[in-house]
Amino acid sequence: MSILVTYRITSRLSMRIVKNGDVHVSAPIGLPRAKVEAFILEHRDWIDEARKKTSNSQKQRREFYGQLPLTSRAQADEALKRLKALVEPMVEHHAKIMGVRPSLVYYKPTISRWGQCNLKDRSICISAYVLLLPDWCVEHVVVHELCHLLEPSHNARFHALMDKYFPRWREARKETRRISRMQGRADEE
Repeated sequence: MSILVTYRITSRLSMRIVKNGDVHVSAPIGLPRAKVEAFILEHRDWIDEARKKTSNSQKQRREFYGQLPLTSRAQADEALKRLKALVEPMVEHHAKIMGVRPSLVYYKPTISRWGQCNLKDRSICISAYVLLLPDWCVEHVVVHELCHLLEPSHNARFHALMDKYFPRWREARKETRRISRMQGRADEE
């Protein structure tokens, strides 16, 4: 375990655990090193517990995304074929209803986002990992990205568009989060 202390303009000491389990501490400029070290020692139990949770979370994440192997060319080609068969009819259907047309729909194995809309070139990227979701949750991702062609930010207008074009979007978002977070614990349910 590594501990990184950063001095910055802040009024209090704080710390967080990053994905690899390291501890990042933010301290006010000028605070003596001894006080920072005492703060870390004082919170040793919290650090241990938080590192455990982070480790478990990362393990669940690996298990979830590991359900869709994409390491060989054949696996990637098969996933692309399945993605196109699933997503393209959804894009066609909803784009027509919404009066939008993406310039391009492409797919990447992204794990940080289910989808992404590039407003400059009006393209939409869908994560290959949507194949791990139920179809109605995939449809939510598609409509979400198409709505960004009409409204770039997640403001009230965007939510109104989502309500109009995919009324179950809140339920789908909740289910998507549940699946991606809890998949690693499926054996406990």
